[in-house]
Amino acid sequence: MRVATPGRRALVVVSYTLSPAAAGCTSAFTLLAMLSASSLAFLKRLLDTPGPSGFESAPARVWREEAAHFANVRGDVHGNSMAVVAGAGEPTIMLAGHIDEIGVIVQHIDDEGYVYIAPIGGWDVQVLVGQRLRFLGAQGDVFGVVGKKPIHLLRPDDREKASKLTDLWVDIGAANAAEAGARLSVGDPGVIDSHTLDFPNNRIVSRSIDDRIGAFVVLEALRRYAAQPGAARVVATATTQEEIAWHGGGAAVSATAIGARMAIVVDVTFATDHPGIEKKELGHHPIGSGPVLTRGSIISPVALRLLRSTADALSIPYTLHAAGRDTGTDADAIHIAREGIATALVSIPNRYMHSPNELVSLDDVDRAATLIAETCRRVGTEIDFTDR
Repeated sequence: MRVATPGRRALVVVSYTLSPAAAGCTSAFTLLAMLSASSLAFLKRLLDTPGPSGFESAPARVWREEAAHFANVRGDVHGNSMAVVAGAGEPTIMLAGHIDEIGVIVQHIDDEGYVYIAPIGGWDVQVLVGQRLRFLGAQGDVFGVVGKKPIHLLRPDDREKASKLTDLWVDIGAANAAEAGARLSVGDPGVIDSHTLDFPNNRIVSRSIDDRIGAFVVLEALRRYAAQPGAARVVATATTQEEIAWHGGGAAVSATAIGARMAIVVDVTFATDHPGIEKKELGHHPIGSGPVLTRGSIISPVALRLLRSTADALSIPYTLHAAGRDTGTDADAIHIAREGIATALVSIPNRYMHSPNELVSLDDVDRAATLIAETCRRVGTEIDFTDR
């Protein structure tokens, strides 16, 4: 979202019976939906692979390798990755989650070998103070620590001031500029050096939840759709450059190329169940309450009704989010692509956004994948996406 363990299964199993009409077959059947051990292992690989905006190649490869097990896969010049399950062929539905994360980029190396950085995406600079960074150098990973003048040496009136990025530097252990320059170059990207953590109550913590989790959900939804495809041709897309994409980024490119009539975008939104949150401003979206469906502004009423009716029919919990203007997600670019695409936005409640420790519930992730897969199955060839 833009801003100014193998062997373990998710705890919740969703079990329900589809009607013959909804299932697109002649007899009812029971579908079990869960995050499998292999899906969870893939999720952790995806989250831990560094790939800030403009440098998404490594996580995109991980995503395409997984998608190739059950879909036809391709990429484009912009770095987007697409996985296709043809179904009966009509209509085409785009599922979009951006695969980039926020990061940093090397701006300057001084004579003493200290590295100065600029942001990729929207950072709270205070979060960077004291962090370990992992740079993607030409010869391999380079690790550094973010330095700042110790509090003991700050003037009393400076101690209460927020740090600026120009107050910080990165120490990579180099003795001079030549040594640092042999390992890093201006323009090399970096991310916080951290790994995914399992938390109690079926929760997971990672620096790249925004929005690697969306890229995961759209592919998991496609995996479930592929097991029992309907009429629609469904294209899961891992889009690029969303965190820096006021111009539309990879979403604008891929939406134009895919030729979809409907799109479901998956991103994160602010969980509103931790201290300091004003629900009157943001709504009520606690961790574990299910996916968040956005209503208003650019959202297609037809696509939203499909999601809500599917969730209601299958007893999938969800909350509603109101958007009076744009959404700050890929949906903003996708809905105006080509002749217009009926676009919906599904979000995962996320604590501590744009920090090294974003936190989501795997229950919400699982429910979102199920909801999207079943919604795609319910889209028939005769559907009218115009709200009449």
